[in-house]
Amino acid sequence: PYAGEIITLKDASGREFRGRVVELLQDRASVYVFEELTQPTDPPFEIFLFQALPDKERMELIIQKGTELGVKVIVPFKSRRSISLQEREAKQPKAHRWQHVAIKATKQCRRATVPYVAPYCSFEGALEMARPLELKVFLLEKEQQRLLPILRNTPPPRSIALMVGPEGGWDEEEIKKAMEVGFVTFSLGGRILRTETAAIAACAILQYEWGGL
Repeated sequence: PYAGEIITLKDASGREFRGRVVELLQDRASVYVFEELTQPTDPPFEIFLFQALPDKERMELIIQKGTELGVKVIVPFKSRRSISLQEREAKQPKAHRWQHVAIKATKQCRRATVPYVAPYCSFEGALEMARPLELKVFLLEKEQQRLLPILRNTPPPRSIALMVGPEGGWDEEEIKKAMEVGFVTFSLGGRILRTETAAIAACAILQYEWGGL
């Protein structure tokens, strides 16, 4: 932030406010608070979005919309059928300024918390990060079980791991490994969705069903 900027902030009890930065020093800031928000900008649960790295500008779109939809952590990873960060860099040098994208989106949607964009990692690394989370959702095109009916019979969890695959789909070994750490497979219907559409739609469904929208 900078002096004069309007920000959203949260106190120790979780109440959220809008205020203007009056003074910004190295170790502290003074803010003039002019409004208390009647609805929280962060959802009552934590969504960790694990996203197989897409090409072009799709990762930026996913980060932007995930931020608007209340995602807490975004984890880009390499699956067997996704592009690698090295391949993406060759096409778009310095294209992965992802935390900067999250900060801009946070300001735009007036959230009190900036999502953390984790370092790019392997599929196995993503599974380890997801292991301690309470509910683990794995989107799978060929799965007959739909996401929405299951959510309506499940109480809101404290934390959710949402794993979205690449345009080329999942490798069978990846599906097996995900289920071994507790992921449950679901689909979003009979249509084939682009990876960014699937991520955005699933986040919106989770938020709507459990009080985040």
